Amino acid sequence: MERKRNYIGKVQDWADDHLRRMCGRITPGKRLAVILVMFFLFGGLSIYITVSSIYNIGKRDGQRLQIEHIKQYPLHDSDSINPLNRPEYGRSTEE
Repeated sequence: MERKRNYIGKVQDWADDHLRRMCGRITPGKRLAVILVMFFLFGGLSIYITVSSIYNIGKRDGQRLQIEHIKQYPLHDSDSINPLNRPEYGRSTEE
């Protein structure tokens, strides 16, 4: 596990050094232009993915939900909330 952490740390340091060298070579105006281009590119991509996902909701050839009306459950005569009203306790439900 420690070996993996060392390797990951070395890769991060290597990438950081190369990025710093690349960015250090360009002028501040070009750096601003690169940042703005990346901002608009990634922002446009994000908006495109969001809008296309919303547009395509429900357009796939999958099984659609079937909506049915709720059916009434058939109740028996012995069904009652009050246990004293049940026929098995000696009282009838027709009182």
